[in-house]
Amino acid sequence: MHPLCLLLVVVCTLWTLLGAASVVVVTRRRRAPGARETPPVTVLKPLCGAEPSLARNLLSFLEQDYPDYEILLGVESADDPAVAVVRELLSQNPGRRARLVVHDVKHGTNPKVRNLRGMLAHAAHDLVVVSDSNIHAPPTYLRDLVEEYQRGPVQAGLVTNLVRGEGIDGLGGALESVQLAGFCAAGIAGPSLVGEALVMGKSMLFSRSVLDELGGLECLSNVLAEDYVMGKMFQHAGYPVRVARTVVGNVASGATLSSFAARQLRWAMLRCRLRPLAYLFEPVTSPLAMLPFAAVLLGPWAFAWALSLLVVRDGGQWLVVAGRRDVGVAIGVSPLRELLSLWAWARAPFHRHLAWRGHRVRLSSGSLAYVRAAGRNDGSG
Repeated sequence: MHPLCLLLVVVCTLWTLLGAASVVVVTRRRRAPGARETPPVTVLKPLCGAEPSLARNLLSFLEQDYPDYEILLGVESADDPAVAVVRELLSQNPGRRARLVVHDVKHGTNPKVRNLRGMLAHAAHDLVVVSDSNIHAPPTYLRDLVEEYQRGPVQAGLVTNLVRGEGIDGLGGALESVQLAGFCAAGIAGPSLVGEALVMGKSMLFSRSVLDELGGLECLSNVLAEDYVMGKMFQHAGYPVRVARTVVGNVASGATLSSFAARQLRWAMLRCRLRPLAYLFEPVTSPLAMLPFAAVLLGPWAFAWALSLLVVRDGGQWLVVAGRRDVGVAIGVSPLRELLSLWAWARAPFHRHLAWRGHRVRLSSGSLAYVRAAGRNDGSG
């Protein structure tokens, strides 16, 4: 038993430390020297509903430090509450290259992809950025994405970003933010350094013409993990998938404990269907899950070992991607986040359905989604 315990403890320790180091490497990467090209960019913003931070989030995209870009704000219905917010914002910022797109694309069970397809037909440029409605971006966001796209001797196929939580107003928001800074950041940054594509769909840059060559958005219409599948499309076609140095903000205000638990279960269900073998070994990366094995080797000191790794991952990575503010909150809720993650991991393989925009969706292998013919999803943001 001791050799197995030693192996599991070593793997968990190395995984945590290397994940934290990869986050530092990605976010502290130096800017490329010399002048860089600034090709025109189209930003696609899929909208659904008017969350309290929507105007502020969209304004951060109107104020980008980039010479040539347009913003398309897409909804599936003129009655969507987001329409009034967009029109008011555009009236207050005349002269900006931003416009509302109301489309009638109906095909597809993934509402976000459906919304993106409706907007993409109106895009003026080949280089496209997809950004969710709850993302707040710094002024250098587009410039850093394009710089990473052009970095090195081989141009990237797709560029994504790490994400931090913003606007924490309760336990749910704190848990969401720790998830993004810890588990998600390491899970994206680490694989990217060894050529493995794990993409955060909240922020992506890619060439529209290259995506069309690979099958286009149409082939993603019925998968829920469109970001993961899109990353793999580029990777398997031989295009590098990279992570930009800029960390964008994900507004987490309004999240509750129950909404966080539901999101954990949904993410776990997706990972289980996408990478079943890797999913099986996920607990090896969890200090709490490995605590009984560490206790065989370390006795009472196993608790200090597990706590130290949680502090490194959720506290240390929080400092890197979000700064000092609320780092104590991150460390404080870290064990609860870990327990809820393990709860979701245990339940996900036995769940076939999930709630998606008010509809019951059947999830199959590869994250293919099926809904009843009488049902219809609303737009996604």
